[in-house]
Amino acid sequence: GFFPSCAVEVEVKDASNATCLYAKWMMKFLIKYETNSSDYKNTTLDLLSDVTHNGSVCGSDTQAALLAVQFGEGHSWSANFTRNNETYQGDFITFTYNTNDTAVFPDAKRKGPITIVLKDTMDPVQLNDVFVCHSTEFLEAENVTQIFWNVTVQPFVQNGTISKKESRCRADTPTSAPTVLPTAANVTTASTTLSPAPTTAPKPVENPDTGNYFLKNGNETCLLATVGLQLNISQDKPHLININPKTTRADGTCGNTTATLKLNDGNSTLIAFTFVVRNASAGAQKYHLKEVNVTLLNSLNGSVISTADNNNFSKWDAFLGTSYMCRKEQTLEVNEVLQIHTFNLWIQPFLVKDNKFSAAEECFADSDLNFLIPIAVGMALGFLIILVFISYLIGRRKSRTGYQSV
Repeated sequence: GFFPSCAVEVEVKDASNATCLYAKWMMKFLIKYETNSSDYKNTTLDLLSDVTHNGSVCGSDTQAALLAVQFGEGHSWSANFTRNNETYQGDFITFTYNTNDTAVFPDAKRKGPITIVLKDTMDPVQLNDVFVCHSTEFLEAENVTQIFWNVTVQPFVQNGTISKKESRCRADTPTSAPTVLPTAANVTTASTTLSPAPTTAPKPVENPDTGNYFLKNGNETCLLATVGLQLNISQDKPHLININPKTTRADGTCGNTTATLKLNDGNSTLIAFTFVVRNASAGAQKYHLKEVNVTLLNSLNGSVISTADNNNFSKWDAFLGTSYMCRKEQTLEVNEVLQIHTFNLWIQPFLVKDNKFSAAEECFADSDLNFLIPIAVGMALGFLIILVFISYLIGRRKSRTGYQSV
């Protein structure tokens, strides 16, 4: 289903009880882990309750500031900040998740804490500015996607007072011209007679554009995908969202028996497709789509993250070494609220050679169409032959009748 996260607020004070570090933000984590059956699962880790901030440090001219939180069953996250005379910046983020937490990581093969470190996480900000970013940011490393939104942070707070001057992230900067409100100077009254505004039917959503995506393992292409994607969210009423391939980047992992393609649509939608090889020890090996995970922003305010996951798919089945193709629209039921519609699908998650798709196994809908076309052509030809034969018989009968009358 959908799982909203809670906001975290931390205020650190120095020895004189003056605020020296302040932060309020929302975050969650998407983690891919290996199970005891050598399969891979995606899980979501949220900050819902029992959050502490032990170990947070104010920082100084010579010492880094540290924002640290602990939550759940042995999970922790921290951000390190350094400063100079004019600016401060985020140096690195450390995230530790504990796979002993069986509620989040059921049947995990590797047990215990696992730590991920990311460097250069925030550009320099003026020392007396508070950094604000309402937009969603994704940081990905080592099978972990860290998602942040509604961020407000100021390390090295001056004189114990949080600044009112904001430094906004680039994603929050508006790209369109501001709306001009009507005033007496730019509004002309044409008539005193009011008429009701015309009602127009909502414009139907067109099919999405088809995108081309690929993953590389070193210099070799290991996964190819061509597909048009459309989300159907029906929490209140059906709402269609087309994924724009021009703003979508591909990431993920390739393996011998598992592959994951992650598509990030302009930091607003993250879709992950996980493929597995079935009967890995058999002679005729096949693969299929096993899991789909979707993360998206709330369509109303653009700030609340929701996720949906289904790891029980058995779709897009094909022999290893071939590709899978389905030109017709298909629907993936992620859960009762969210569906994914695919168009012009062509996918090969394993054994890609020479950066090209291998021979394709077509879906039943396409095969059925290809089968019906020659049948229709054959029926038309047969009908034409019958017409010619009937015409021949009629002409021959007329010829005989004319001969007897002479």
